[in-house]
Amino acid sequence: MVLQKDFYQREDVCVIAKELLGKVLVTNIDGQLASGMIVETEAYAGITDKASHAYGGRHTNRTKTMYAAGGVAYVYLCYGIHHLFNVVTNIAGIPHAVLIRGIEPVEGVDIMLNRRKKEKLIPSVTAGPGALSQALGITTKHTNLPLIKNIRIEDRGGIVPNKEIAAATRVGVAYAEEDAYLPYRYYIKDNKYVSKGKGL
Repeated sequence: MVLQKDFYQREDVCVIAKELLGKVLVTNIDGQLASGMIVETEAYAGITDKASHAYGGRHTNRTKTMYAAGGVAYVYLCYGIHHLFNVVTNIAGIPHAVLIRGIEPVEGVDIMLNRRKKEKLIPSVTAGPGALSQALGITTKHTNLPLIKNIRIEDRGGIVPNKEIAAATRVGVAYAEEDAYLPYRYYIKDNKYVSKGKGL
C-alpha cells in the first residue's frame, strides 16, 4: 500500500522518521523499477531546528518545497555532487522533512548496480543518502514530486519493533550548535545497509 498524505501530514517529524523504517522506497525512473527497505532516516524540525535548511523561516528557491504540504519529495544537491532525497512532512507552511539515509535493496538490484557502477551488491551501493539516490535514479529534477507514483513509499507490512531501532545524532550538522546534539537520526540496529556516517 502506497503511503498517503495523512501519513506525512502529521505533527511529529521524529515519529514519522521512525515509522518510515521498514517501509519500502520505490522508484520507476525511465521505465526502470527499483526499490529498497528504508533502514536509516534523519528528522529535521523546520524553523526551530538549527540543522534544517528552513531554520528561522528561511525561504529560498531550494527550500520552498519544504513549505509544501507533506507528501512530496525534497531533493537537493550536496557539495555539488550528491542528490539527497527527503520526504516533506507536516501541513503546508511548516517545513519539516525527513532525510532518507540508507536502504536495503529489494527490487531492481541489477539496475542499482549499473547506476552505481558496481559489479556486486555490497552495502556501499545504497548505504548513505547520496548513494541511495543514485542507485534509485533520484535527482533534483524530482523535487516537489508527489510521492504517489514514480517515486513512492509503500507499506508492505514490515514493522520494526522499537527495541530494534537506535537513535543517534545526525551526520554533518556540527554547524547547528546545540541542535547538533539532538538524537534525530534513527536506524535499524545491526543492519549492514545503515550508512557509515558518524554523528557527534
